[in-house]
Amino acid sequence: MRVLITGLNGTLAPRVAVAVRWRGAEVLGWDRRAVDPDDGVAAAHWLATARPDAIAHLATGGAAWAGLLARHAHAHGLPMVFTSTAMVFDREPDGPHHAHHARTAKDDYGRAKIACEDAVLAAHPQACIARIGWQIDATRPGNNMLLHLDQWQQREGRVAASRAWRPACSFMDDTAAALVDLLQRPRGGIVHLDSNADEGHGFDRIVLALKQAFGRRQWQVQLNEDYRHDQRLAGGGARLAPLSARLPF
Repeated sequence: MRVLITGLNGTLAPRVAVAVRWRGAEVLGWDRRAVDPDDGVAAAHWLATARPDAIAHLATGGAAWAGLLARHAHAHGLPMVFTSTAMVFDREPDGPHHAHHARTAKDDYGRAKIACEDAVLAAHPQACIARIGWQIDATRPGNNMLLHLDQWQQREGRVAASRAWRPACSFMDDTAAALVDLLQRPRGGIVHLDSNADEGHGFDRIVLALKQAFGRRQWQVQLNEDYRHDQRLAGGGARLAPLSARLPF
């Protein structure tokens, strides 16, 4: 089985690649320097030549690319997973956010992901849209909660943690394994992947648990209620191990 994974230079996709290889499948990447995803003709030709057996679209890109990948997957009967985000929901109305709730993003990133979701499902109704929250990992660069907290401490001399924020978040390895499961046992529609969905820990508790678990004694944690949002991705039909399985609450 050859799995096309886009975004291999990013944060989560390399972890997905590890999970794919661990299950005995081959990983196929997309080199944007060689094939411009915005060049529809070249991209379609590359896909026809590469002949993947499944597609996991994790890269940042526009709706046109997402739609092109979905059309190819649909035409060839391939499973496809597109990773979207909790950011398709604004904090008004507040969460927890369910898969069927209206998407209310006001920022450019959230709106771009909404456009990609729509393009994927219009082209491939059996594709899976996997919405995820903030990812946690000990080493991966990029949009990684643990390393962001390190950077906040270095930059500001403290880590501000709101009691009034319940973030959608998961450990990266757990998310990667769930995404591969969705490729191997395809299910169409919206899936929410959030290890905090059921337990609902506040950001303050998560930060303190991360501090203990990863030995971040240098963190000066400052508790507040400056940001208020129940961001949890609930009722998505897929389960991840809860945060309490990983962190000392």
